[in-house]
Amino acid sequence: MKKILGVSLAMLAGSAWSAHAADTFPSHPITLVVPLAAGSTADILARAIQPELSRRLGQPVVVENKAGGGGLIAMSFVARAAPDGYTLVMGSNNTWAINKGLYKSLPYDPQKDFAPVAYLAGGSNVLIVKPASPYGSMQALVATMRAEPNRLTFSSGGNGTTHHLSSEYLKALTKTQAMHIPYRGAPQGVTAVMAGEVDFGFYNTPSVSGLVKEGKLKALATTGQSRSPLLPDVPTMQEAGVPGYLISVDFGLMAPAGTPDAVVTRLNREARAVMKDADMQKRLESLGYEVYRDDTPAQFGAFIQQDIDKWVPLVKQAGASVD
Repeated sequence: MKKILGVSLAMLAGSAWSAHAADTFPSHPITLVVPLAAGSTADILARAIQPELSRRLGQPVVVENKAGGGGLIAMSFVARAAPDGYTLVMGSNNTWAINKGLYKSLPYDPQKDFAPVAYLAGGSNVLIVKPASPYGSMQALVATMRAEPNRLTFSSGGNGTTHHLSSEYLKALTKTQAMHIPYRGAPQGVTAVMAGEVDFGFYNTPSVSGLVKEGKLKALATTGQSRSPLLPDVPTMQEAGVPGYLISVDFGLMAPAGTPDAVVTRLNREARAVMKDADMQKRLESLGYEVYRDDTPAQFGAFIQQDIDKWVPLVKQAGASVD
């Protein structure tokens, strides 16, 4: 009887604390960790929503970049943070799904160690080469990869990123070979393509579309189901002659597991309000973000599970792995 009473009192105390947390949250600044470098698509999205999310929450949201390790550094940091809603991470299908297939031993569990907060937006990657590249089309690039295995090189923003996997998937579908040269972050990888240090690379469309329009890069194809509004003249991979090729890049807010439901609900409500704002949607569309899902935390969690079910077999099929 005493044990039952003790459990009941503990549950009541927990509920009371959760309600109190919702009433007082947030009382000081919130840190939003971005697993990629400044200038990456995840970073662009975080900084785009930062002012309005801060306004709605009544406290500053501070963006902090923790690049490296294919997202492992940032995700591990947030997984160990206090579950109080004051440390969030800009998750992506790379960190919540792809890494499960790439790494034999992850230092975090994307489902057990995190509470899904809110789906934000998505987009595509684009295959880029330098303007003077001899590979002016997908056909030319693939033909060379097939005729001269591993002579061509491609960059990425790090092992296990969607930049990396996009090229691995291309190799698997076309039965070709090329050498992977990982860089510390997407900006460095893009610079390597421009400088001719590598032959090509896949990068998030919003982060490189401006360079394409300025003539500093040439885009051969995008990875989405349809053409990107940022690069409407650039064909999709399937249109460019790679049947079955389809990769999307998705982003959402995640918190450490154990964050009170009431706090997660508050964060979800404010994030959804930010994303549904007409001016914000217009701005994000101009930056190349093509998808928005008005998901509750539970629906976002179900999306993550679906993404894991899709990406892990895809990684295995592509033969991509990171020790």
